[in-house]
Amino acid sequence: MVSRPATPHGADAGLSAESDGGHRIVSAAGVAVPRMLYGTAWKKERTAGLVEMALRAGFRGIDTACQPKHYNEPGVGEGLCAVLGSALARAQVYLQTKFTPLRGQDPEDVPYDPAAPLAEQVRQSFAASCANLHTDYLDGLILHSPYPEDADTLEVWRAMERLHDQGAVRQLGISNCYEPARLEMLCANARIKPAVVQNRFYAKTGFDTQIRAFCRSRGMVYQSFWTLTANPEVLANPVLTALAQGLGRTPAQVFFRYLTQQDMACLTGTSSREHMAQDLAIFDFRLTAAQCAAVAALVA
Repeated sequence: MVSRPATPHGADAGLSAESDGGHRIVSAAGVAVPRMLYGTAWKKERTAGLVEMALRAGFRGIDTACQPKHYNEPGVGEGLCAVLGSALARAQVYLQTKFTPLRGQDPEDVPYDPAAPLAEQVRQSFAASCANLHTDYLDGLILHSPYPEDADTLEVWRAMERLHDQGAVRQLGISNCYEPARLEMLCANARIKPAVVQNRFYAKTGFDTQIRAFCRSRGMVYQSFWTLTANPEVLANPVLTALAQGLGRTPAQVFFRYLTQQDMACLTGTSSREHMAQDLAIFDFRLTAAQCAAVAALVA
């Protein structure tokens, strides 16, 4: 069991956006979030080995969820334990997981009592995550999706706030929130404001232009998932491929670099050691304003 560092939660706040070589961005909660995170969905029995590989490759941010249907959270913990203590300290890894509402769970494998009140479901899910991940604190706890009723969303959020008050969670966030009004409602009513919004980044939602602008205005870190999988047309666009060729990079590297330069954090779930190295190598170069404008036109 890895305990919390003695430093206060706001200790990362002194980091500027580029003081870590551009690898991390500091949220409004004062927590440094890696701009490239390793996503662990759908890894099943390969999870432990891939998490260990990602950490040894240089990833310092891991995203998971207490949702056995899509994530092997105990496997994430196993991969972490294989590296922590020898090559890496817990405080060097940004670790975030999610509380998944009942409708997103496999009814045959729910990691909490489905008949319990919502606040108790959050508490049980958090306890399960800490046991799975061999830690007594999380850097981020994400509500996997808003509830259909705002009252339920806020009830769960209050339970998450209590975990933050106890020092068990450094910052809170929400995922799969594509309606600006829902995000604005949460921000207006939350005592501990969301510091992270994690959404699928693709054309169907207009690349979340309005939500990203709202996040930027509030100091919330926008995290993108399915960034490559959901955007094959962007990656194959002649503008991007020509730019990549001129830079001696892959289209995926240029796309990731553009997004990270827009103060976004990107999830990648690659199982390739080569692609892991390529994803982390995006910080070895920087796009010019003109190059950024060319890529921006593809996701407008």
